[in-house]
Amino acid sequence: MSTGITAINEQVRQHSAFVAALRAEISTVIVGQTYLVDRLLLGLLANGHLLLEGLPGLAKTLSVKTLAGAIHATMQRIQFTPDLLPADIIGTQLYNPKDGQFTTRKGPVFANLVLADEINRAPAKVQSALLEAMQERQVTIGPETFKLPEPFLVLATQNPIEQEGTYPLPEAQVDRFMLKLKVTYPNRDEERKILDAMASTTVNLSVRPVIELKQIVEARGVVDNIYVDDKIKDYILAIVFATRDPKEYQLDIGPFIRFGASPRATIYLTLAAKAHAFLQGRGYVTPQDVKSIAHDVLRHRILVSYEAEAEELTSEDLITRILNKLPVP
Repeated sequence: MSTGITAINEQVRQHSAFVAALRAEISTVIVGQTYLVDRLLLGLLANGHLLLEGLPGLAKTLSVKTLAGAIHATMQRIQFTPDLLPADIIGTQLYNPKDGQFTTRKGPVFANLVLADEINRAPAKVQSALLEAMQERQVTIGPETFKLPEPFLVLATQNPIEQEGTYPLPEAQVDRFMLKLKVTYPNRDEERKILDAMASTTVNLSVRPVIELKQIVEARGVVDNIYVDDKIKDYILAIVFATRDPKEYQLDIGPFIRFGASPRATIYLTLAAKAHAFLQGRGYVTPQDVKSIAHDVLRHRILVSYEAEAEELTSEDLITRILNKLPVP
């Protein structure tokens, strides 16, 4: 087994060489937000969609645009509004009266990176149109079905303070996001650097392509091969099952949880832990990899009860209790 891990380590070393260059190029535009940039890379490597929650002005859109430029990818931004139609996202068929034929006009979803800005401002029928694209990685327009480009990643944003005129995302759709990220303010030093770099009427926000998309696809193949020990797999299962049956794990948080994490949580915890190990340059997963991404994978998959709200407990508080209680392999 050690020989196999050595070989995987070597594969990871070769295929992850671009990560340092990519981070450096992104940092020429994005100041701070290391957590956000790392999770964007993680989602790209693990082939999982991301839900970003944060106040306006925290460089969410700029980060996605910068990442797209640095990996030579196509990017589309869709501003979700209450009057948006499914055709505005996936495209539609246009009738040409001259020849009596229908032609297909593809929508903005046909891009490598799709930024769905304020996704909860659009009604359910629009969200369901995006759902097919996220889950099936294909789009049906009229009688035809079209494959989406590879890689394909949806990055949706939500504003946590403005709830007027919004349509909460159904749990089934929220569950399809691999990670939910909480984007926070930069610290004082970072904001000073932002001031020095951005307080001008002529700011250069362009980046040069560092890698090609095919390298991302190749890196995904290496991520799939990263070794996960049986003890780590059991640890992941214990975390997920502790959200469903806390008593079995001597946890007193049962009254605070209405619904635990779905089986997708098990899959995404494993995939995200592999991608996290890849970003660290390792060919094997450690318990710390799992703990590092556990909040991002689980915070939107645990529905808290009224008792939890009364106690001012969030899903993140409950995840922390689970991680602190369960023995680490």
